[in-house]
Amino acid sequence: MSGSSFGKAFVVTSAGESHGLGYVVVVDGCPPGVPLDVEQLRAELRRRRPGQSRLVSRRDEPDEPEILSGVVDGHTTGTPVAILVRNVDARPRDYDELVDVYRPGHADFSYEAKYGVRDVRGGGRASGRETLTRVAAGVLARNLLAQACGTRIVGWVERVGDVVAELTDPTRVERDDVERTATRCPDPAAASRMEALIERMRKQGDSIGGVAVVCAQPVPAGLGEPVFDGLDARLAHALFSIPAVVGVEKGSGFAAARMRGSEHNDPFVRDGTGTVRTATNHHGGVLGGISTGMPIVVRLAVKPPSSIARAQRTLRRDRTETELRVRGRHDPCLLPRVVPVAEAMVALVLADALLLQRRMASSSGSG
Repeated sequence: MSGSSFGKAFVVTSAGESHGLGYVVVVDGCPPGVPLDVEQLRAELRRRRPGQSRLVSRRDEPDEPEILSGVVDGHTTGTPVAILVRNVDARPRDYDELVDVYRPGHADFSYEAKYGVRDVRGGGRASGRETLTRVAAGVLARNLLAQACGTRIVGWVERVGDVVAELTDPTRVERDDVERTATRCPDPAAASRMEALIERMRKQGDSIGGVAVVCAQPVPAGLGEPVFDGLDARLAHALFSIPAVVGVEKGSGFAAARMRGSEHNDPFVRDGTGTVRTATNHHGGVLGGISTGMPIVVRLAVKPPSSIARAQRTLRRDRTETELRVRGRHDPCLLPRVVPVAEAMVALVLADALLLQRRMASSSGSG
């Protein structure tokens, strides 16, 4: 198993390295008739690309997508969809001095321990640049969900360091509000303070982490599998696969540890159409591994970027000690660029769950 494929019915496979020729993603299992065009892909990739503001890496990649297969006249054909994004501003020589050094916070040592070799050029497969494949595949997943269920997925930055957005209802956040700020925080006052903090970290040669939130709604009740393959377990799997993510919670998350059952339980009610809902959503839209029809709300903790200009102690491959200052073009904070990646991973999980539910319903109907 290579670890480069994700999903059971909506299967995504990626290939490529940070400073190689480019990246390709193949989506197998997408039904025919789902809309997809290059402009959509271009717009989403633009949200994730480096060089979009002074708050992120200065690497100048246009991230221009090419649809190689599976789409005719702007709609999927039911065959595998392949999308290619070429690297334009790769500089593998920036990493020549790192051939014999393990960078703190990176996967240099762990990759070498597993494979016996490693791609020094920006970390190869371990690079965050690989996430562009998820964003590209996520466009297709979003379109499938929108077509089938009217689902929309919105992510934003809730915290950078000690600066926290003042938002009480994640279901009311709109993408337009998110995209108005360079930090992707829909609270303008907090966004301004976040931007100042990130800029201060950049000038100090340091970095900062934070928290992003993703909300998906409406989501049909009944998606997901019980026990080991719960929808929340799959969401955690997907979000933890993002290289910078170090924590995931749904609904009230770790705050539930301070609550009583009488506070945390969500009473079941009927809405105006007679549909079963809950009065609150501490469960984050999933109970018993299966969606309840309430909005899916997840939070992810994102670490400070590991590549910093400050001196750090580390080891060489020969186990001798050394000091390292990482050179090159790196993000002082990953949160603004993580948002579209997290949205994409939520979309991939929900699209996969939807197709698996359709498969089960079809099988039951034929019996």
